[in-house]
Amino acid sequence: MPVTITDVVLRDGLQDENVLVATDDKLTIADALVAAGVRQIEAVSFVSPTRVPQMADADALIARLQPYRATTQVSALALNATGVHRAVAAGVDVVHIAASTSSAHSRANAGKSAAQALEDLSQAVAGYPEQRFLGGISTAFVCPFEGTIPPRRLVEVAEQFAAMGIRALGLADTLGTATTEHVLTAVGAVREALPDITIGLHLHNADGQALTTALQAARHLGIAHFDSAVGGYGGCPFAPGAHGNLATEELVAHFHSHDVETGIDQAQVTAAASLVKRVVAASPQLSRFAPVRG
Repeated sequence: MPVTITDVVLRDGLQDENVLVATDDKLTIADALVAAGVRQIEAVSFVSPTRVPQMADADALIARLQPYRATTQVSALALNATGVHRAVAAGVDVVHIAASTSSAHSRANAGKSAAQALEDLSQAVAGYPEQRFLGGISTAFVCPFEGTIPPRRLVEVAEQFAAMGIRALGLADTLGTATTEHVLTAVGAVREALPDITIGLHLHNADGQALTTALQAARHLGIAHFDSAVGGYGGCPFAPGAHGNLATEELVAHFHSHDVETGIDQAQVTAAASLVKRVVAASPQLSRFAPVRG
């Protein structure tokens, strides 16, 4: 069975590193990902450049990625109406809007309660009926402040995204500690409540269990879309104890070893991970930063 992988290192990965990666270097990373067969890239987040200087070149990077759109879907994250407006104006293929199941995490990450964040996003989305949106739900399974998230709460938030007209949802294990059983149960609950919604998984990885979760979700629930970041970069600085993203090269190798096709070349994506490591190591450090992750 085939699956699709969106690599999020340019956004979720670099945004959490205490370095400022040049736009040219980001394009070099994008070239390596495309050469490896990655056909979906989440490139930037449209957030305050004062708060997140790593994303200060978001508009410039999207402009320079326009030629990639012939073969590769380019998406961007937005946490509020301002971000949505900027993303649409920049011309991204898909605007990824994100909110949390947990108001405690939402206040730490987005500066407002979960209900307020969802209302803000709903009003913004309504203004762009022709734009493609992806809904993302942070702390879909476990919250560092509120603990285990009951599946019924996840369903409530998913239903609010569906009410906006969102037809695809990415469910994020923000901490990377959710058990495979919990993820499968919660995803099953969302699918039962919203059978017409396409569900993907954004898994962070503690002790390697995310690989098992991804394979089981693909095999037993037919989940066909996953987010990951080459090198395992990323995480949520506003979720104490959060682990890094599932590494794209590890996910590809795991899927291929179990006859799940990704369309991505294993050797080339591993080389892309090494490239990112070199770029991060060579980039100038920031004296102060406060990254935001959806």
